[in-house]
Amino acid sequence: METYSLLTILFFLSSGLFLGWSLGANDAANVFGTAVTTKMVTFKTAAIIASFFVIIGAVIGGKGTSSTLEELGSIKALGGAFIVALAAALAVYLMTKVAIPVSTSQSIVGAIIGWNFFVGLKTELKVVSKIIMSWVASPILAAIFAVIFFMIIKQILKKSNIHLIRQDFYTRIGLIIVGAFGAYSLGANNIANVMGVFTDTIPLKNVNIFGIFTIDSAQQLFFLGAIAISVGIFTYSRKVMHTVGKKIFKLSPMTAFIVVLASSTVLFLFASRGLKSFLNSYGLPSLPLVPVSSSQAVVGAVLGISIAKKASNMSFKMIGKISFGWVITPILSAIICYIMLFFMQNVFMQKVHQNKVEKKQISYMNYKIDWNKGDYYDR
Repeated sequence: METYSLLTILFFLSSGLFLGWSLGANDAANVFGTAVTTKMVTFKTAAIIASFFVIIGAVIGGKGTSSTLEELGSIKALGGAFIVALAAALAVYLMTKVAIPVSTSQSIVGAIIGWNFFVGLKTELKVVSKIIMSWVASPILAAIFAVIFFMIIKQILKKSNIHLIRQDFYTRIGLIIVGAFGAYSLGANNIANVMGVFTDTIPLKNVNIFGIFTIDSAQQLFFLGAIAISVGIFTYSRKVMHTVGKKIFKLSPMTAFIVVLASSTVLFLFASRGLKSFLNSYGLPSLPLVPVSSSQAVVGAVLGISIAKKASNMSFKMIGKISFGWVITPILSAIICYIMLFFMQNVFMQKVHQNKVEKKQISYMNYKIDWNKGDYYDR
């Protein structure tokens, strides 16, 4: 029977919170970067709206993509979960330092694969293939949606003959609405990257809110992760917003609206359990519930806009730089994870893998926190 103090749990959980902060610092740019750099929405307004809806998306819709990461590697040991999240966070942080919008999805997948290598577990190629195909599909789908939305809105503006001042007002409101939708989709799709590795190692007691609804263990962890994302948005996301909003392709306020709408739609489609169940019930094809890259979706949407406008001022140098970041991030994360796992196991003598996992499902009922003593133990 292993006993953890509350302080120990918070320490191990800190790597997930760091990853959440890194996600907020990097990926929030994909939600509001174009709106902020076109000066249609202030950074402060964007940060407040993004933070609020990221939390809602994480708590309400965050479970959809968690199962895919569990299929890739189910980490039962607290020390292993700590290192996986920390390695992913460090890889994203390093990319953020050089202002490259990268994917926490790619980073956490790379870290889990690094963990699989270290503990000697087989990496399911079928799951990896599903994830990689989703990464390929997301920017393509975003580009397609961007072209479709551009054509529709172009026709609407052409036929409605809206005055420029009123059009400017509608565009600002539209950017705020789609930004909120994008933040919700980001929280729902990517929170599994932040806290997914801890859901099996830190089961918590369900919390009943006013007798109306219940927040389970995973949702509590997702809430903490979403708070960390919000802090990242406020403290460090402005630099990457500049990269997304200006350096790839100069966007007008209207095309910025289309980019956010297209990319947010893609994130939502890959995270919605309700939509997947609805389509499956009618025998229709559906997308897998996979944490995809908001960075890739945004870049795909920007490419779609440039194609629709037949533009020639696309910065292929910046696209190449971003693409390099996408390739190197999972590799870097896997290497960092493997090295740190060695030190965690052999220097700090912490268990990074549960060799014998009981067949029965673990739930919060098997655990109790003694708040007087600060102990966390199996009863």
